[in-house]
Amino acid sequence: MDRRTLLTAPLAVLLAGGCAARDDAELRLMVPNAPGSGYDITARTVATAMDVAAVIRGVEVFNLPGAGGMVGLRRLVYEHGNGSLLMLMGLGIVGAQHTAPISVTLGDVTPVARLIEEPEVVVVTRDSPLRALDDLVRAWRADPGGLAVGGGSSPGGPDHLAAMLMAKAAGVAPPTVRYAQHDGGGVLLAAVLSGQVTVGVSSLGEVAGQIDSGQLRVLATTGQRRVTGVDAPTLRETGLDVLFANWRGLVAPPGLDASATAALGTAVSRLRDSAPWQQAIAGHRWTDSYLAGAAFGEFLREQDARVTQILAELGLDT
Repeated sequence: MDRRTLLTAPLAVLLAGGCAARDDAELRLMVPNAPGSGYDITARTVATAMDVAAVIRGVEVFNLPGAGGMVGLRRLVYEHGNGSLLMLMGLGIVGAQHTAPISVTLGDVTPVARLIEEPEVVVVTRDSPLRALDDLVRAWRADPGGLAVGGGSSPGGPDHLAAMLMAKAAGVAPPTVRYAQHDGGGVLLAAVLSGQVTVGVSSLGEVAGQIDSGQLRVLATTGQRRVTGVDAPTLRETGLDVLFANWRGLVAPPGLDASATAALGTAVSRLRDSAPWQQAIAGHRWTDSYLAGAAFGEFLREQDARVTQILAELGLDT
């Protein structure tokens, strides 16, 4: 197969012909928010693992931020029938559907697979006077609007939902909380380190480096158990009955034929089973939560209903 054919052949042909390991194989992976976000970190990890495992070489990762990820979703839907494009997404996109004035939804896309889960972390700078989660709860109760809580997701996204569920459990009315929205974890991290927000709520992977280096202190994590290497209790250990996890996965444009859909599914399945990917999961302290195809599509519908319900229960629906 010559270079011209490789550049124009569908992904299904490349995989079936054993040419996925060639440098010319073409797959683009869109990140619907800014560099440094959890989506961005995960997407670049996917691309590297695919390359090292010889699933697909030379995957191009590009960022298209805006509207909490909805600009990227609109672009994906516009790419109707394009079997050489994937978008990294997660709970943040599910939530953004409820707040961004864009007509497309996840119901318009082709579900490929959920990949990973990870807990949220509640962080402050190392010199913050908030030394423990109890300090945050007392400050919140005294003046909910006076304490800026930053997140890297729009309302309805994981950082926002985790913060609001924490507030409710602490006896603070969620609508009174001063939530500062940022477009991804990279932007949020800068806001936390510069003091623009007092507390950050983020996925672990987005701030792991700053936690490990001591720049950030973790007040609590949102998972069922403590995180290895993170010296902080779970929310339930502190007395707040909140259990919450973020997740990320891959979706493709609508209108794919059966061969294109199968080819993408095969590529992602090979990624999941590869040693480089499993090593990356362990290195990032993620949890493998692989769920493929139609089952992932049903999960997306369930997540949308869950976000709708949570926002209503918190008094934050519009």
